[in-house]
Amino acid sequence: MNQKRKKILFNAFHMCSPSQQWAGMWGHPDDQGLRYNTLDYYLELAKVAERGLFDSIFFADSIGLMDKYGGDPSEALRAGAMAPMNDPTLAIPAIAMATQGLGFGVTINLTYEHPFIMARRLSTLDHLTRGRVGWNIVAGFVDSGARAIGLDRVQEHDARYDMADEYMEVVYKLLEASWEDDAVLRDRASRIFARPDKVHRIDHAGANFRVSAVHMCEPSPQRTPVLFQAGASTRGRAFAARHAECVFLTSFTKQMARGHVDDIRLRMKDNGRDPGDVAVIVGSTVIVAPTDKEAREKYEAIRPYLDVRGSLSVFSGLAGIDFSKYDPDDPVEYVKNDANRSFIERITILSKGREFRVKDLTAFRADSPTAGVFLVGSPSTVANAMIEWIEETGIDGFNFVRTVEPDGLASIVDLVVPELQNRGYYKTAYGEGAMRNKLFGRGDRLSDAHPGARAARASVRAGK
Repeated sequence: MNQKRKKILFNAFHMCSPSQQWAGMWGHPDDQGLRYNTLDYYLELAKVAERGLFDSIFFADSIGLMDKYGGDPSEALRAGAMAPMNDPTLAIPAIAMATQGLGFGVTINLTYEHPFIMARRLSTLDHLTRGRVGWNIVAGFVDSGARAIGLDRVQEHDARYDMADEYMEVVYKLLEASWEDDAVLRDRASRIFARPDKVHRIDHAGANFRVSAVHMCEPSPQRTPVLFQAGASTRGRAFAARHAECVFLTSFTKQMARGHVDDIRLRMKDNGRDPGDVAVIVGSTVIVAPTDKEAREKYEAIRPYLDVRGSLSVFSGLAGIDFSKYDPDDPVEYVKNDANRSFIERITILSKGREFRVKDLTAFRADSPTAGVFLVGSPSTVANAMIEWIEETGIDGFNFVRTVEPDGLASIVDLVVPELQNRGYYKTAYGEGAMRNKLFGRGDRLSDAHPGARAARASVRAGK
């Protein structure tokens, strides 16, 4: 075994909902998605993922149901397509109690929650998971979420990233600079829990936020959780290059993935960061069985359960386009709006002139523009394809989209993981320390060049 080979990262992509991108899979007799509102379901998934030494279960989330398709959430509700949707943060501490090395990525929308409150929640999660949590940073792009809290619509696309930059500045100050590392004594003899002179008020007055407060939590194992980001638009990539440590993308060709990886790493260098301080993880659907023939049969048995209209309700919400008004054979065209701009850019601009039709969006196959990396085959076939993607594109790992669960996840654990381990491309044990060190092997805290660490140093120099 060649120990110097790049070890591939694995995440299980999930959501506290009956189904996600491939809507309707809960209808399959072997799928357990109808148990989405029980803690036992997530404990079972986590134990399977940990048995496979997965780096994390990554929980997607959204504020507001997908109601663009047909002008209301009827199709999403009928299909159980990201509807209903529970809060994933509440399940994570319980799952952490049942696992030892597995990490937890979680999407938390920063648009509708003040940074002071967010910082407290992040520190609490990091404490309760013993440093095994990551935050997927998103700004609201669903109009239904904006209307739910009294706004007319979501903020303009680039403006919400500008707001998010300032938001992160505030969060960094609270998490990284409010409490010094040696502030907490826990000294029973002297009856001193924390030294007040080592705990500082953060004062921030910016265009969007005003904060004058001491962070409510003592430093957690990572202080700042591992930072995930999935924006693939031009402005989203700029944000990721400044803040992200793990970047998610959906690329259906290696050429697209290579271009995205090179762009992110170049932008990081321009931001004074080490391009090696980011892991790029691509969305993937994997159907694996002991032989290629059995895998194809498994795929054919799963495919009929896809709910086309339910999936279109998801993609309408992501794109900000009502696909109910289109014929299945109509071409997908770029429409600039303030929804998830990277979704439609990826399909219509980054596909290099290839024309996709509405019916292609819900095609449960490798050439669908929404499928990402779509692999069907034996352990050897799947492993070969994964290694090719890693070596030819520069990505670091795969984010496995739900199909029929937990069987889909278990088949990857039982068949693909051993194949990759035998070839030296997958770890045989979890690393030491918190989630950040497990991923990068460079310590539990933010790297010195990260803007969060720089914000802490600036606050200390200012005497705050």
